[in-house]
Amino acid sequence: MTQLADRVHTDPAEIRRLSLLIERLPDEGLVDIVLVDGSRQVGVVATRPSLQTFLDADGNEGANAVLRLEDLHGEGHVAYLWLDEIVKVRSLQSDEREFARSSSRGPPPKRTPPKRE
Repeated sequence: MTQLADRVHTDPAEIRRLSLLIERLPDEGLVDIVLVDGSRQVGVVATRPSLQTFLDADGNEGANAVLRLEDLHGEGHVAYLWLDEIVKVRSLQSDEREFARSSSRGPPPKRTPPKRE
C-alpha cells in the first residue's frame, strides 16, 4: 500500500540529492540538521531512512523518505522529518553534544597506576 506525501520527487538530480543525504544519516548517528525554513534539529538518527514510493495529493507517484530523529536527552521526544525538507546534515562527535559542552565538572582526572613494592 502506497502512503501519501506532501511532495514526491521523480527528477533524477533530486533523487540523487536525497540519496546523498541518506548516506549522511547513519543508524544511531548524532546529527545537526538544517531545514529549508532555516530551523535546526539536533538529535539521534533512530534508523537510517530509505527512499520509498509515495503518492502526492494529485495522485502523482514519486520518491521521498522520512527521518525519525530522537531527542538527545532521552526525554522521549521524536521528530519525523521529510527528507526533502533537509538542506544540510552535520555529523556531531560525542564531545560536540550539548551535555558535553555544558558540563561544569571539567575533564576527568588523570589516573596514575598504583605503585608496586
